[in-house]
Amino acid sequence: MQLLDGAPASAADLQPLALTGFGHFTTMRVERGGVRGLARHLARLARDCRTVFRAELDIATARDQLRAAIADEPDPVIVRVTVFDPRLGVERPGAEARPRVLMTPRPAAPARPPALRVRTVRFARELPAVKHTGLFGALLARAEAQRDGWDDAVFADDAGRLAEGPTWNLGFVRDGDVVWPAADALPGVTAAVLDDALRAHSVPSSTAAVTPADLPRMDAAFATNAGFGVRPIASIDGVAWDPAHPALERLETAYLGIPLEQV
Repeated sequence: MQLLDGAPASAADLQPLALTGFGHFTTMRVERGGVRGLARHLARLARDCRTVFRAELDIATARDQLRAAIADEPDPVIVRVTVFDPRLGVERPGAEARPRVLMTPRPAAPARPPALRVRTVRFARELPAVKHTGLFGALLARAEAQRDGWDDAVFADDAGRLAEGPTWNLGFVRDGDVVWPAADALPGVTAAVLDDALRAHSVPSSTAAVTPADLPRMDAAFATNAGFGVRPIASIDGVAWDPAHPALERLETAYLGIPLEQV
């Protein structure tokens, strides 16, 4: 059930968000009543609320509302938690904010989606440190890539450095090590908890600039987000990899081994 501050949300409740799109969110996959990286998701909500609204978010209450939102949902379920203030219009978005919390559950996609074929697009996310609701540019890049026969897009900055996808973080495997691209990108919770798990398993990881010229030297590529965990990337532009590379299976095993934090 879609809940706004713990109560059923009506169309009128959602109209201000639809009209202005001024807010921020996080998305998590809930399995057996738990979430990988729950504390990080909640910390993101609190941090972004301070940035966007200059207000404090009651995380304990939000957690209670999340528990209520999943009570009657199938397992597993994806829940998007959106923070917005319906009183803030386009004329005075800087007025004193009283943020509200919207819980939107939806059925979880298959745990092992097919590998992605993506193309590079010159694009920079606006305020990448915040997971905000302004997704038009990112989704347009995805739409245009799909219309041209690709599965998705991957963003490159003005220096040609690869950064991320529209709704996922990007990673590579090179000589057994995991390489995270060094470029402005949304700091993903799934990428962070996966990196923690890799370090716990003594799998080396590092951050380095990656350009299209570096792709032939990579052994594998992958995407991460809360919905699917680790997803193989079969190709970027004209460079292809084996989506069944053993390193990717090890990454998925490490991710699935991350303990669930109970809601």
